[in-house]
Amino acid sequence: MRSNYLFTSESVSEGHPDKVSDQISDAIVDLMLAKDPESRVACETMTTTQRVILSGEIRCAPMYDEANEAWAVNGGWAPGAKEEIEKAVRSTVRDIGYEQDGFHWKTLTFENHLHGQSSEIAQGVDASGNKDEGAGDQGIMFGFACDETPDLMPAPLDYSHKILEQLAEDRKSGKAPFLEPDAKSQLSLRYEDGKPVACTAVVVSTQHGKGYDEGEKEAELKAYVKEVVTAILPEGWLSDATEWHINPTGAFEIGGPDGDAGLTGRKIIVDTYGGAAPHGGGAFSGKDPTKVDRSAAYITRYMAKNIVAAGLASRCTIQLAYAIGVSKPLSLYVDTHGTGTVSDEQLETALAGIEKLGGLTPRGIRTHLGLNKAIYRKSAAYGHFGRTADGDHFPWERTDLVDDLKAAVG
Repeated sequence: MRSNYLFTSESVSEGHPDKVSDQISDAIVDLMLAKDPESRVACETMTTTQRVILSGEIRCAPMYDEANEAWAVNGGWAPGAKEEIEKAVRSTVRDIGYEQDGFHWKTLTFENHLHGQSSEIAQGVDASGNKDEGAGDQGIMFGFACDETPDLMPAPLDYSHKILEQLAEDRKSGKAPFLEPDAKSQLSLRYEDGKPVACTAVVVSTQHGKGYDEGEKEAELKAYVKEVVTAILPEGWLSDATEWHINPTGAFEIGGPDGDAGLTGRKIIVDTYGGAAPHGGGAFSGKDPTKVDRSAAYITRYMAKNIVAAGLASRCTIQLAYAIGVSKPLSLYVDTHGTGTVSDEQLETALAGIEKLGGLTPRGIRTHLGLNKAIYRKSAAYGHFGRTADGDHFPWERTDLVDDLKAAVG
């Protein structure tokens, strides 16, 4: 690994069109899991000017009219189910803050093209006879942690998220009424001896009210953004040499789905580690936790974070691989990038042997982390990782595996 370099990561706000789509998809996941913890959901959302379109497949007994033999007969929806789904969509858009002519929670056109889960997919996933529940798909998943921030996350992404979270908080509280929901941030950090020491460039583009692209109003917006960034970054990281690019293109009044179409799953690097670690390629939002794209990515983050929290490494990458319909992972790989206090092979053996992890099967993961709950919409903006474990939310951020790991490696 290089010791001295520049590295950049970006984040996008909850009002970014792709993130609007992610949050809607996860609102549907939460709706189904609240009704049936064994629900199967694969919900894709497209957002554009004054329109939200859902597609995908679900299996949720309370939402399905059993009097129909197939979803294709008339949609298969139990009475009131379609109305509940639409309500969840509109309330999500309202909570984000969209009440604009081009995208308004109350007046947007809504289309629901969800249908029942494929029986051929179900037969691979469901437990039957002597067959344990299998993974919902093949694939590889990565988890990562490092000691660059208190959240054990890569610093450029972690602070990029926090900048946008603060903008959203100030917008909703009324402290910054000139802000609108869509925004992006990006930080370039200088590393020395492998540690971040300075911010060389800040990029923030935020949607704004009318007139905040010129004169005193523009100056007010830029001064506010600088104040937020300065308060969030560690002391000493900003200097006269730092480049600032705040709304560099000029006016940004048209934003969100009205400015650009949004799709579920297009911000997988923002959702994970900002490019500082590998990504297996699968998105998270809109998927129930039988989909290992989601649950295995969470357990690999959990294991990597606990390894770093235990002081067994300052940087850790973990990979798992699965086959559809097969419960046991095909491989487990640990790489501490030369920072480990014990060998990577010892850590692999330790993780494989910790009983509470349930053999890292899909059901074992969900049972240990408590994933069959309506906890996902909160994860769909500002990153799935580096968040605070709070009650049922973000259980993969707990560090309760530290003692088990220390005991396992002696």
